[in-house]
Amino acid sequence: MELQDVSVAPQAAAPVGVSEKEIIDNLLQGTGVTINGTNDWDPQFYSSEVISRVLAKGNLGLGEAYMDNLWDVPKLDEFFYRVVKCGVENRIKPAKLLWHSARFKLLNLETVKRAKRIGEFHYDLGNTFYQSMLDKYMAYSCGYWKDAATLEQAQEAKLELICRKIGLERGMRVLDIGCGWGSFMRYAAERYGVECVGLTVSAEQVKLGRDMCKGLPVEFRLKDYRKETEVFDRVVSVGMCEHVGRKNYRTYMKKACECLKDDGLFLLHTIGKRLSTSMPDPFISKYIFPVGQVPALEWLTQAAEGLFVLEDLHNFGADYDTTLMAWHERFEEAWPQFKDELGDRFYRMWRYYLLSCAGAFRARDIQLWQMVFSKNGMGGGYCSCR
Repeated sequence: MELQDVSVAPQAAAPVGVSEKEIIDNLLQGTGVTINGTNDWDPQFYSSEVISRVLAKGNLGLGEAYMDNLWDVPKLDEFFYRVVKCGVENRIKPAKLLWHSARFKLLNLETVKRAKRIGEFHYDLGNTFYQSMLDKYMAYSCGYWKDAATLEQAQEAKLELICRKIGLERGMRVLDIGCGWGSFMRYAAERYGVECVGLTVSAEQVKLGRDMCKGLPVEFRLKDYRKETEVFDRVVSVGMCEHVGRKNYRTYMKKACECLKDDGLFLLHTIGKRLSTSMPDPFISKYIFPVGQVPALEWLTQAAEGLFVLEDLHNFGADYDTTLMAWHERFEEAWPQFKDELGDRFYRMWRYYLLSCAGAFRARDIQLWQMVFSKNGMGGGYCSCR
């Protein structure tokens, strides 16, 4: 990822023009946020340009202004919690983002060719970087904090929860669609004695994952999910559905169905959004996950019609706030070793990504769902094992 360094020294908070202040005050009404205020969640603007960028490009303009050091705030996560909770983003309709909205509605942005870009752009950033931020299993998805006090405990609890929900038994073969560095496969192979095959489009993930799973019955395949043909006892997909895209959900569900035995279970773990009409965040789309799209629940259930019975739906989205804050803490601690290589602009971009998402999950604007599907319905019903 090539990002040019831009260093702008912060100055004293600049006064905001009367007309601009009226616009901002109206947008922030009810949030408890005050521009250049005294609370830890009050942003300090160093340039009036911030407002014009926000009005022109919404969160993309706000995020780029943050990357350019034009504003700051002591608690970025709390700032976002307050503005998202009150729906401020819905009060801004930037004309410059009309194409961003239209392209996600009209085009299939997650083709096989484009899917590779995710691996190259985001996940191939460097294994050392992600190792410094994640837990020992390298789980890059929401942890389960019900009885956990640390990130390691939360991620192990999440992996254990998945294993129990799909009823793993020794000798089973499991397909992991979007396996990442193999966190689930490693845990399942070690604790449950199953064989696992994982699919990813990231060469860096395959390289480290194979090393971390050495000696275990785990196979990594650098392969798009649409090209898999083998049949398995169980199928899981953890934190990958966000890269599938609305126009591909039916294909995604069909592939999971084709790869699953008739008496098997398919567990889908994904971020989800409350409003099916909302568009992908332009900042995240440009700087973090190109062509990524968070699904609405109805999109997934419609895609599964005639293929699966939805046995269980579990929402623990509030746990993603805690997970992201733990990642941010580790990122800050490790940053000195990456500072010279990645630069200040990347640092501010990554902070904005982690903390803005934490605030949004805290506001319950976005969710985390675990869905368990069977092909023909489980006789006598399904035990959620939570």
